[in-house]
Amino acid sequence: MGEYLMTNDKLFLSLLNEEDQLFSGWDFSFITSTGRMQNELLSWSYGSLAKSLIIHSNSILDMGTGGGEFLSMLQPLPKTVFATEGYEPNVSIAKSRLEPLGVKVVQIKNDEHLPFHKQQFDLILNRHESYSPGEVRRIIIDQGIFLTQQVGGQDCLQLNEMLEVPINEEYIDWNLETAIKELKKHHFQVLFCKEEFPIQRFYDIGAIVYYLKAIPWQIPNFKAQDYMEQLFKLHQHIRKYGYLDVKQHRFIIKAKAM
Repeated sequence: MGEYLMTNDKLFLSLLNEEDQLFSGWDFSFITSTGRMQNELLSWSYGSLAKSLIIHSNSILDMGTGGGEFLSMLQPLPKTVFATEGYEPNVSIAKSRLEPLGVKVVQIKNDEHLPFHKQQFDLILNRHESYSPGEVRRIIIDQGIFLTQQVGGQDCLQLNEMLEVPINEEYIDWNLETAIKELKKHHFQVLFCKEEFPIQRFYDIGAIVYYLKAIPWQIPNFKAQDYMEQLFKLHQHIRKYGYLDVKQHRFIIKAKAM
């Protein structure tokens, strides 16, 4: 019999219910605003870089806008702004938040075929969203700027190891070097780039469960009940040491279309 089955640890059992908490848009405030999950700072600010570029732009595309939370905080925006979102539940959230600001929200299903004209944008923003370098080059003007911050393939792999779940090999080689090679092939000049592995710290097992439900690509079809033994071990670790650390994987590229 598993050790967790013999426990009367009410805190553990209660925290597992966090996987039922509503997650919408791309908002982790349920666990970040309360300090239950914290991230080590990066040496760059995607938001500051984006803000400085928006001021000099006339037509912008925000790829993978989520619920529009981030883009809405980058005001003032120019008259021509589009935002894409592929996750259907987020589309209505993004529209309600962004359309009053003059942003046109478009649902997409395929990175290779975006519903935009050739050389339509002078600035394309992409924060943690997949993209096709060739399609980005098609819809951006010559000398236009593409700014992307990506989650690398080494992100939070310790969670997979601790929960005894195979690593998703599809993304394992996604890193700064690979992304730069692809962009250069499609006639982009890299102006700025960095790659870092900051610590992500969880202070309770409920925060881990909530996080894994929100990012289904880490452990597909994650359900707490399928990993009770492993989760209880992590819970015990946190009770002993106060937290659990895993390594994130982030990289950023600012590139000019040539």
